[in-house]
Amino acid sequence: MAGPLIPGGAVAPALARLGALLLKRAALLAALLALVFVTVELLPGDAASATAERGEGAADLARRRALLGLDRPLAERFRHWMTGLPAGNLGTSAGGEPVTSLLSGPFPNTLLLGGLALLLTAVLSLALGCRAALRPGRALDRTVSGTATAVLALPEFVVAVALVLVLSLWTGWLPATTATGADGSPASWRMLVLPVLALTVPQTGWNIRIVRAALADAARAPHVETAVLDGLSPHRVLLRHVLPGALPAIATGLATSTGMLLGGAVVVETVFNCPGAGSVLASAVTDRDGPVVAGVTALAGAVITVVLLLADLVRDLMTGGRR
Repeated sequence: MAGPLIPGGAVAPALARLGALLLKRAALLAALLALVFVTVELLPGDAASATAERGEGAADLARRRALLGLDRPLAERFRHWMTGLPAGNLGTSAGGEPVTSLLSGPFPNTLLLGGLALLLTAVLSLALGCRAALRPGRALDRTVSGTATAVLALPEFVVAVALVLVLSLWTGWLPATTATGADGSPASWRMLVLPVLALTVPQTGWNIRIVRAALADAARAPHVETAVLDGLSPHRVLLRHVLPGALPAIATGLATSTGMLLGGAVVVETVFNCPGAGSVLASAVTDRDGPVVAGVTALAGAVITVVLLLADLVRDLMTGGRR
């Protein structure tokens, strides 16, 4: 088998490496959140003027700015917001609602959409990549690789519009928009099909190329050549000897797709009117609502960090901690 598991004496160093990676990514996330606050600050206007009601004067705006804390320096506001982050406090929106409550419904919907797309991406990319690897250079391999190259260049909104035309308007098989139930989630699983497919198609193309390249690299290992010379069937060689050696690269590719899927979900939710974090984020940018924008960024960043750490764990388990 390729890729030994970590021996008992190497568990502590592996945990130390993962801890160092976690600290590094936490620092990167903090820098990203600081950039979000600065970017919102540089936009014309502020949350007080963006949410002001008709007829409010300068005194009313000044009171609103003081109420929202906008009269304090940006660095102080960011520091205050960051101190509540470890406890799950994402601050207060410009409308006076806790950001945690504001995102408690929409963000799980976005997470569901991205999670289903990631799962489908993993299944399709592994299945098609492995199938193509069984006959390298043949017609199927060329077809799969060429199609993957074509679809990975398609933006999610282009795929979404094409899916709506074919599977909704022309055939009527699936709904083009999303209706919500009493709990704020999609009323039917059928309403998730088109958004999930719109996210999956480009990322499947990207990951098929990663799977195919990782399998080709792993197939050149000496123990794989020995297995072939021993007369093992191509399927057995692939599953027992090639695929384990390719898993670290495949896991890293899928983990990288997580950020792209969550980012693409914002666009796809707009096209299909999905009740996710995308609409909340769009309204927050319009209202110059820094805590809400930063809250969405923090939650998405936390999810991406966890997935990347899982990919690092897979790489450590399969390589014995070697880099």
